[in-house]
Amino acid sequence: MNTMILVLLAGVVAGAMNALAGGGSFVSLPAMIAAGVPPVQANASSTVALFPGGLASAWAYRDGLRPVGAVSLRALLGVTVCGGLAGALLLLRTSSAAFTFVLPWLLLAASIALAFGRRIGEAMRARFHVHARAVLAVQFALGVYGGYFGGAVGIMMMAMWGLLDSCELKELNAPRTLLVSAANMVAVVAFIIANAVHWHETLAMLIGAVIGGYGGAHLGRRASPQLIRTVTLLATSCITLAFFIKAYAPALLQR
Repeated sequence: MNTMILVLLAGVVAGAMNALAGGGSFVSLPAMIAAGVPPVQANASSTVALFPGGLASAWAYRDGLRPVGAVSLRALLGVTVCGGLAGALLLLRTSSAAFTFVLPWLLLAASIALAFGRRIGEAMRARFHVHARAVLAVQFALGVYGGYFGGAVGIMMMAMWGLLDSCELKELNAPRTLLVSAANMVAVVAFIIANAVHWHETLAMLIGAVIGGYGGAHLGRRASPQLIRTVTLLATSCITLAFFIKAYAPALLQR
């Protein structure tokens, strides 16, 4: 019972984070692991639990769907789905030991994207302009990352799209939510077919994520954006540091 309460509350926090600034997987994945779910299955279960909230966001943004620069949304969707499937299959073939080893680095990459993704995109846009084919290649790679782990993948997409499209970032929210949901959707199907989902914990977290997402959306209208960003970055940084310590401190102490 205590485990289910932990997972439910983690879902509330993760859903609220995704609604406010992103980074919900920083809470949902550690909670699944703390509940006793093996790391690979914990990541799969976390993805399934948070998927409905992302899908709801994609539906809410449907009227704003548009191409990204000269690249059609259909082309971006196709390569993202293929990448998401490849990433999900790669995760399913990853051992728990290997995933535990690489997880802190995935969290670090996501933390950097959350903290500096938009600034990096703006700085690169001032110096570079990429060809549409290169965008599709990078989009496939981001789809793989989305299917495998996915932390802050939406921000990574927008930073990359900024090299192709000079529009306001808020105009890219609709294609971002659609493509992130597409990568997650194909991953969810793969995880379910592979029987990699721990359903009791997943359903508890899913319920919490729906509650948190709804509450987070309302909170976001009142709270200071700077405060939300500061709290999110502080939380993600602390969780990332904790995973690095857990993964590498024992080996350092033995030297």
